[in-house]
Amino acid sequence: MKFYIGTDHAGLELKNWTVELLKAKGHEVHDFGPFTKERVDYPDYAHKVAAAVLENEETQGILICGSGIGMSMTANKHHGIRAALCHDAYTAIVARGHNDANILCFGERIIGRGVAESIIDAWISSGFEGGRHIQRVRKIEID
Repeated sequence: MKFYIGTDHAGLELKNWTVELLKAKGHEVHDFGPFTKERVDYPDYAHKVAAAVLENEETQGILICGSGIGMSMTANKHHGIRAALCHDAYTAIVARGHNDANILCFGERIIGRGVAESIIDAWISSGFEGGRHIQRVRKIEID
């Protein structure tokens, strides 16, 4: 699987760890940064990741900030993005299965590495269930 990933200064350590984790699991990762702890604005990175996911079918995004809230709010401004703020494996499974989520968001100040890995594993092993969920996902988008 190919992932696009971005963060802000508040999620840098977990982002760097996540990049290495995904690569160790055999996934391709494009890291949009940032690469230092210098203060940056999370929307800049959320927009980059969302645009990349939209331009490249069959890819997923991961956005990390302090809480994950700002990243998910920003990414969801893009038509076609369904960014899900996940705090555990169950929310990741449901986000993928019922909502066809294409960007995973979480917060470095909320979860630790062990929980992050369980969320990522659940995200990767899950897929959209289709069926009754298709019409619901279609209703998410506003023209």
